[in-house]
Amino acid sequence: MKSEKVKSILIIAFLGIIGFAVQKLLFYFWVPATFEVEFVYAVPLVYLFFFCFSALLILILYKVKQNQINSVGYVFLLLTTLKMVVAYMMVKPILAETLPKTTTEKMSFFIVFIYFLAIETYVTIRILNNKQ
Repeated sequence: MKSEKVKSILIIAFLGIIGFAVQKLLFYFWVPATFEVEFVYAVPLVYLFFFCFSALLILILYKVKQNQINSVGYVFLLLTTLKMVVAYMMVKPILAETLPKTTTEKMSFFIVFIYFLAIETYVTIRILNNKQ
């Protein structure tokens, strides 16, 4: 069981690093450097937040799987909803701004959110498919 947890966390970390590298590369070529400097939340901070939340979510799902395997899906939905609420609280200051860089920052934030949601969904499906 521990190796499954570690493997899942490594998958999240690996895919998170790939996503971060791709985003930094895209920003280097298509986003003015002044935009990224003026972001409310730095891009690495956003990735770190979503990585930590995803890792915690997966660890909780493994704990739930040990006790009540039939509740894993419901717990995933509950924790994802909680993550959405926290993310909305984080993005509120960005939504209130009307600067030229705001559109880029909004897109960046929501793309990272959706990217980590897809990763979490993938790992959760793997957890559910490994019923024992």
